[in-house]
Amino acid sequence: MIEVGEYEIKEGLYYTKDHEWAQVLEDGTVLVGITDYAQKELGDLAYVELPEIGKEVSKGDVLCEIESVKAVSEVYAPVSGEVIEVNSELEDSPELLNEDPYGNWIAKLKPSSLEDELKELMDTEAYAKYLESL
Repeated sequence: MIEVGEYEIKEGLYYTKDHEWAQVLEDGTVLVGITDYAQKELGDLAYVELPEIGKEVSKGDVLCEIESVKAVSEVYAPVSGEVIEVNSELEDSPELLNEDPYGNWIAKLKPSSLEDELKELMDTEAYAKYLESL
């Protein structure tokens, strides 16, 4: 982990300007979650509306919504693909994203054009610089 101010950034992930992270697994699937910055800005999470398995998303599409005591926020797909699994633990325990935003993912995607889209995401260092600019 590296730190930018009060925010932690996990190394080895890809990041979006909307504060989602993507982790490419060995089998080529991609886990998607929200960053430490996102969960701190949202505050205490009250509800995660998980995407439907089988849903096709394009990069930048709304993947799901998260509700906190402060606001409702959309989570965007960092890559295009099909939702093949969701973290159903979040239905009963959305606060898991507050407790460990990098250890708790929201959805797993089977990507459709991963290599090209990964080039458009930020690595750890680029995301750290982006956070510093906010």
